[in-house]
Amino acid sequence: MNRRSFLLSGSMATSAILLGRAWASAPSSWSAYPFSLGVASGEPDESSVVLWTRLAPYPAEFAYGLTTEIVPVTWEIAHDEQMLQIVQHGTVQATPEFAHSVHVEVQGLSPDRWYWYRFHAGDATSPVARTRTAPPLHATPEKLRFTFVSCQKYENGYYTGFDCMAQESPDLIVHLGDYIYEKGFHAPDALHLPDRPHPKDTCVTLDQYRLRYALYKTDPQLQKAHHVAPWIVTPDDHEVSNNYAGDVDEYNTPREKFLVQRAAAYKAYYEHMPLRRSAIPNGPSMQLYRTIPYGQLANFYVLDTRQYRSDQPCDDRIKPVCEGALAPTQTMMGSRQEQWLFQSFSRSTAQWNVLAQQILMAEVNWNPTGHPILESMDKWDGYHAARTRLYRNIIDRKLRNPIVISGDIHLNFANDLKMSSLEESSPTLATEFAGTSITSGGNGTDVSDEAKKWRTFNPHVRFYNEQRGYVTCELTNKMWRSDFRVLDFVDRHGGSISTRASFVVEDGKAGVQSI
Repeated sequence: MNRRSFLLSGSMATSAILLGRAWASAPSSWSAYPFSLGVASGEPDESSVVLWTRLAPYPAEFAYGLTTEIVPVTWEIAHDEQMLQIVQHGTVQATPEFAHSVHVEVQGLSPDRWYWYRFHAGDATSPVARTRTAPPLHATPEKLRFTFVSCQKYENGYYTGFDCMAQESPDLIVHLGDYIYEKGFHAPDALHLPDRPHPKDTCVTLDQYRLRYALYKTDPQLQKAHHVAPWIVTPDDHEVSNNYAGDVDEYNTPREKFLVQRAAAYKAYYEHMPLRRSAIPNGPSMQLYRTIPYGQLANFYVLDTRQYRSDQPCDDRIKPVCEGALAPTQTMMGSRQEQWLFQSFSRSTAQWNVLAQQILMAEVNWNPTGHPILESMDKWDGYHAARTRLYRNIIDRKLRNPIVISGDIHLNFANDLKMSSLEESSPTLATEFAGTSITSGGNGTDVSDEAKKWRTFNPHVRFYNEQRGYVTCELTNKMWRSDFRVLDFVDRHGGSISTRASFVVEDGKAGVQSI
């Protein structure tokens, strides 16, 4: 029997037509391990969490070892790691429509506690992983410890950072995008690591995106990080196409054609992330912005800065500020998302209000000589009016302790956010922590000579670093602390993690303080 069947010889398959689809009973034995992509959880609230897995016995193949079968998958969630105190269980169907992924929204859980979970398909059992519910909406927990991360280009290095992150045992992990990279191995910054083979093609079709996710998710260190805590996820550009803006990509692909590609990319993203059913894409549209509360201690506003934005003004590179970057019609989030966010500010009673988003928000002059001012048109610097509207609503609605966490840039920043960032006298209204990449960009360095020059013209940039790693944050009702965790190298195994710098933000006082 060929390996695209999930029954070995000796296991008699029975088939019938069920609702017009092919049905296959659970196998008594698989020809290859079906949980090759691991398991994950996400979207925690006070009584529920999403459990995810995807059956893929042959993840490197287009058909991944399954074709039209509908496979029953049993899930269990327990109070203990040994899975002896099971509190809920059930069976769901893994269907070809969603690449045999399952998204179980477990309800009725107790708030603010750890759980363990696993899946079964036939005689195969997934790894046991850990997840956690959020505190009750009215409660203020003593603390929250979470990490945030982004940009994990597979061929640029090893996922040592995820291994280190898992060992820290955070309550929550926030991924700010670039979970995969769509481009092929011919990309200029690709490293030739012998045990990290990478496709040469650039993703355009659903099958190509599915294969790219499968490549990334087979990594054991990435799986380890998914297995220790629930994740909150949001995509950036490379889950679709580099620097895309709304319905425009960098290649000027015809709109109708690009939207077909975007629909394929969004579908593959949903299939591989622990997201709720409300995020199932509708063609090229996907509901991604949302609020995730952590009791009264924190609100996470998860933003979508790609799907609704205006095209980048004057190209998408670093250049002198042009009229387009100042245009009031330029939008980063779209009007509906803006209205949702600003109204959410008015309703918030949380101690810390966290904008979890993709791209650097602070205004930065990248010119090492200071003049003319050079800004990055793909970041918020290309959307001055949209950023001003956001800042104005933070001030006018008296948002308590606003903190922005950002990814995308492959660099570490701690920034004081100001209405006029390049003017030292402008008051600080919020704080931004931007995290570097896990691997993208290669090993990196501490601070380049060029950066030492341009930093002198950006006094609001309180910290800057070019190594790889992630950021660990601890929140209490009195203080926010961010530790910039960096690796000495990622181009080989065995990198060491250390804390390069630590900063705190005090309750009621915007701006970072070094410790």
